[in-house]
Amino acid sequence: MTLQENDDDTYVVALDVGGTTIKAALYGAGHRPLHEVRRPTGGPEGAVEGILGLAEELYEAGTARFGRPPAAAGVCVPGIVDARAGVAAYSANLGWRDLPLRRLLSERLRGLPVAIDHDMRTAGLAEARIGAAAGRSRFLFVALGTGIAGAIGIDGVIEPGANGGAGEIGHIVVRPGGPACGCGLYGCLETVASATAVGRAWAAASGDREATAAHAARAVAAGDPRAIAVWQASVDALADGLLVAVRLLDPGTVVVGGGLAESGELLLGPLREALAARVTFQRMPDVLPAALGDAAGCLGAGLLAQDARRLPTSTEVPQP
Repeated sequence: MTLQENDDDTYVVALDVGGTTIKAALYGAGHRPLHEVRRPTGGPEGAVEGILGLAEELYEAGTARFGRPPAAAGVCVPGIVDARAGVAAYSANLGWRDLPLRRLLSERLRGLPVAIDHDMRTAGLAEARIGAAAGRSRFLFVALGTGIAGAIGIDGVIEPGANGGAGEIGHIVVRPGGPACGCGLYGCLETVASATAVGRAWAAASGDREATAAHAARAVAAGDPRAIAVWQASVDALADGLLVAVRLLDPGTVVVGGGLAESGELLLGPLREALAARVTFQRMPDVLPAALGDAAGCLGAGLLAQDARRLPTSTEVPQP
């Protein structure tokens, strides 16, 4: 895809770094994509240079096309992220610890202002400002994929928590003594209600070891009672986890995204019913599908970059 004419607008670099793929773009005014590209992340050995190299490639492509450099860059990464310090603290899949990613990117991009953040918070930022939660004051974004992650939105800003861990709804224990979770506990929400968990449960129920959550959804739509039982167990667990969030956060809106949410009302309809049956004295939040799909992370990185335009170009952490 080639760059389009847009010489009157400033533009930014955005990168959404996943375990296997980097989605990257140049965004102009109105979050319009001017150039988009996807590249393999490269695994632990090549991930860092892959990020830096692709960011530099976009910088140079934009500068050559528009006659001026981009205004800023934003990048979201998995794992533990200290956004304030600009450090990717830990990623099991990508093999880094305490990576000063903001400094490395700013150096590679000729001193450009750079912002980094966690991939889920960044996707939530996009849904907060230009997606399903736009104009909504308090919301919870929940992504149902390989695991379950969340982000807490307040007036268009994502709350990171004191240590960058706010929104980890996937590790609320909803089935004590249930399946072991990678976090070290048992019966966490993501062990029973993620796309991975639904696929695993349907594989066991159907006898098809290759079955996935998408297969389960099709079987539910076809009326298979085994699939309906698997699906309802997942919905009930998800409603139990969301009830905790409703009790603690009182969100006006819950936005549900991720691969499992692609089933649409097949999931959201029963989920609304199950959550409404559990909510007693509090007001039932609106439960909406995410609007931006797998573009949310990259769009959110573009929003991080737009915000970074107002920051100093120095990679030092501002003092309070």
